[in-house]
Amino acid sequence: MANELSALALTRLDGSSDSLAQHAGKVLLVVNVASQCGLTPQYEGLEKLYTSYREQGFEVLGFPANDFGNQEPGSAEDIDQFCKVNYGVSFPLFTKAPVSGEDKQPLYAALTAAEPVKQGPVEEFREKLKGYGIAANEDPEVLWNFEKFLIGRDGQVVGRFAPVVAPDDALLVSAIQEELAKAN
Repeated sequence: MANELSALALTRLDGSSDSLAQHAGKVLLVVNVASQCGLTPQYEGLEKLYTSYREQGFEVLGFPANDFGNQEPGSAEDIDQFCKVNYGVSFPLFTKAPVSGEDKQPLYAALTAAEPVKQGPVEEFREKLKGYGIAANEDPEVLWNFEKFLIGRDGQVVGRFAPVVAPDDALLVSAIQEELAKAN
């Protein structure tokens, strides 16, 4: 799986080319993000994680998606401006693309295949969505905005966390610290 993931071509929000291979040897937190979601304040925590651990070889990679409730309707410029002005985001953001369903981008097809089940209070969140009249995706699909995939230094997916697992949640932070402690 590591080779499959690293070979995938990615495009940053500014249009420049990237791939996971360009982040080889780092611990990565891949997050599908949205600007108009109840979970959008997680951008602040994601930026704190990034600045706290980047010197140890950690990166947050944000992937805007408009899959859930049309909560990311803006252009690349809108998204970039929103993230910088409101949350001081300095971690890499990529072009907006689907993360669920038949048209999901190849990265998310590979991530969900590698780690089909998420950790955290998934059923509680599903019930909350149902209370709003929203049919929640079932595993292995991404449930909602701000779901997180943790990739180890070796390029393997080592964890997947429910959208409501906040960036400062002990479950996520300890998993990141454990991966950072491993030799490159």
